[in-house]
Amino acid sequence: MIPGRFAGRVAVITGGASGIGLAIARRFVAEGGHVVANDIAPERVAELQAELGASGLAVVGDVTREEDVALLFETALERFGAVDASFHVAGANRGGYIARMVEADWDFTVDLCLKGVMFAMKHAAQAMMKTGKGAMVNIASLNAHVPMHAGAAYSAAKAGVEMLTKNGALELTPGGIRVNAILPGLVQTPLTKRLFDNPDVHAAFMERIPQGRAAQPEEIAAPALFLASDDASYVSGASLLVDGAWAVSGYPDMRPWRN
Repeated sequence: MIPGRFAGRVAVITGGASGIGLAIARRFVAEGGHVVANDIAPERVAELQAELGASGLAVVGDVTREEDVALLFETALERFGAVDASFHVAGANRGGYIARMVEADWDFTVDLCLKGVMFAMKHAAQAMMKTGKGAMVNIASLNAHVPMHAGAAYSAAKAGVEMLTKNGALELTPGGIRVNAILPGLVQTPLTKRLFDNPDVHAAFMERIPQGRAAQPEEIAAPALFLASDDASYVSGASLLVDGAWAVSGYPDMRPWRN
């Protein structure tokens, strides 16, 4: 924690009411900033708004709907006057083997994990261009590099996020806007709860992670905030693995626990 690091600055966060997004929101506010965040779950949004108080706003929104994303950034500009940082976190997975892929599951995963990031980058860029500066952090995944059984849609989408990050850096860095990505490994969040509830599945993951444990959301928030800070002023187009050295060992074979 660096008190005052983001004093007077404003961050927009997609998927900001749980898991990694919530950890980012809490730390950004704790370091002096203001937050405008969205989430698809109204009850979580209400809880986040109560927690943020005067330090921010929480709104219901679906990142696969461009009008919702546009409204998120418009709200930030109207309430706080600028967007200094944006963190694009919203994501989920509907798994499926390629030979049995259900189109709706593919579309759900790719639209949420890739198209949602593209919409957020588009409207973040427009907001940041008003001041000629800003920093975006896209939350991709270890699976951008490491495939997993029944994870073609998710892995492809996250690989797309990594390349979208690089393309964003190419286009936007000359205008004072930095774009970087975090590639988390296994993180203990509500979305990964089922992996921790099954002792055999959990053990399979632990065998692959040299650090011997999953990350907590706060351990992803910390490097994400670094990339949004002035300490990363010469970092753009980078992909930072935050995985406890998991990428060097490969993905566990999950076929015994899938249909």
